[in-house]
Amino acid sequence: MAKKNKKHKKHEEHVDESWLVPYADILTLLLALFIVLFASSTVDQTKLQQMSAVFNEIFTSGTGVMENPTVIQTPNGSTTDLQSGVSKYMEDQERLKESQNRVDEFIAINELEQQFETKMTDEGLLITIRDSVLFDMGRADVKAEYATIADELSQLLVFDPPRNIVITGHTDNVPINTNEFESNWDLSVMRAVNFMKEVVAGNKELDSKYFSVKGFGEYNPIASNDTEEGRAKNRRVEVLVQPRVTESGEVIVE
Repeated sequence: MAKKNKKHKKHEEHVDESWLVPYADILTLLLALFIVLFASSTVDQTKLQQMSAVFNEIFTSGTGVMENPTVIQTPNGSTTDLQSGVSKYMEDQERLKESQNRVDEFIAINELEQQFETKMTDEGLLITIRDSVLFDMGRADVKAEYATIADELSQLLVFDPPRNIVITGHTDNVPINTNEFESNWDLSVMRAVNFMKEVVAGNKELDSKYFSVKGFGEYNPIASNDTEEGRAKNRRVEVLVQPRVTESGEVIVE
């Protein structure tokens, strides 16, 4: 008699992995707790708010306690003080921009686009003047025919409240050694001094205590000294109108 082959069904063993879900949840909550504790140990309200937004997006099942975080005081004042400082800085920058617009209008009216240039920098409003407009080669006296430019510019440098203004002289790298100037340093400084005198003398409303001068000689070029065009760009006088308020809101000019 033939034996009947019994088919044995092979049962696949099933591993219970249901424990992974609560385990993953616990790890997530522990990570969240660690991040919250770390963030709370700092005084950066902006970072805390950003972190709160991220967590609220992740845990969309409900409203978290971080959704409306308590206002944290900073060491130097409240969050309101910080916001006020930023507002003052932005307002000061806007006034500098308005000053730039007035100078640009002055340049356009007098057709001085080839000799004047304005630019907003991290240090303030920078007005660049080619030396050919103001000085003869190797000289530091402002040309008489261009003295009116300094006088007209002085009308644009009146600020209420006042601002610090730094006038800087620059030269090319062509050596100079005369009875009057031993080096390009000497020449650049005297050009800055003489131009400052013309500006301050041109307007009685300007207070000399807010003005200062620098001379870099040939050591701060903006173009290559290998060509005449580059050397002409490097021979310049710069007028820097500085901000009154730092990015943190601190007033630096009283």
